Amino acid sequence: MQTEISRLLGIEYPIIQGGMAWVAEHHLAAAVSEAGGLGLIGAANAPADWVREQIREAKKLTDKPFGVNIMLMSPYADEVAKVVAEEGIKVVTTGAGNPEKYMELWKGAGMKVIPVVASVALAKRMERSGADAVVAEGCESGGHIGESTTMTLVPQVADAVKIPVIAAGGIADGRGVAAAFMLGAKGVQMGTCFVVTDEAQVHDNYKERILKAKDIDTKVTGRSTGHPIRTLRNEMTKKYMALEEQGASFEELEYLTLGGLRNAVVDGDVKNGSVMAGQIAGMVKERMSCKALIEKLVRETDALVKGTGLYE
Repeated sequence: MQTEISRLLGIEYPIIQGGMAWVAEHHLAAAVSEAGGLGLIGAANAPADWVREQIREAKKLTDKPFGVNIMLMSPYADEVAKVVAEEGIKVVTTGAGNPEKYMELWKGAGMKVIPVVASVALAKRMERSGADAVVAEGCESGGHIGESTTMTLVPQVADAVKIPVIAAGGIADGRGVAAAFMLGAKGVQMGTCFVVTDEAQVHDNYKERILKAKDIDTKVTGRSTGHPIRTLRNEMTKKYMALEEQGASFEELEYLTLGGLRNAVVDGDVKNGSVMAGQIAGMVKERMSCKALIEKLVRETDALVKGTGLYE
């Protein structure tokens, strides 16, 4: 299961674990990389010292490549950008902003830079600025989302750029991986499936909520603020959507969700916390190790794709 992405990143399989805030820490990232994929540490809004510690802890658990996802809106983004270069990270993915000002630093350190994009225009701009690949993320994904679906975004981005494209959003099994290859992707990024793995340091309540989810259980809040977020429906989403209908201010809505993701991931408050998950949550039915999950994905994908020429 070799593609341009697996060769570019020096990994066994072109499967990347999403850099999910509060979820993607060193245990999960190292386990994914050990299993042949690319694990990511999610820097989110964390300070640079925390990111440095996470990188060093992950290195104790694996000698295989892993990366860091940097949320460029973070107040610590400048410091984290320097830390990943200093610590010899091989791959950085970026979201919520434009990474152009860090390109010289990162490329000089020999890093592969992979921005997450939600449009063709941004993909083309990232290619011009020196990105090695892009993650085309559809609105089926959990957390912050764009407008286009994976089915429509991936082929348009693949047609528009020469660098390899990684598909994200709505991928739960080998059928989704195979479909991504058919659409022109050279790899996939997955989040929700990895949340319920054994190595994910996530409260059992959060994992169980995903495992029990049905196909209609995700809701998108925040459209009125211009920052739509996909989560599993609960008391918080009901209150949020009611306030949105009443024309509540951005400040009121922000206050309602303040600390919500941490409350769900760490404390297990799945009623009032922010239980971020993709639309494929209804397809996630069992817990397993990262190794077992990746082996399952590869096995299922091989059965569908081998002999088609989509990968070697």
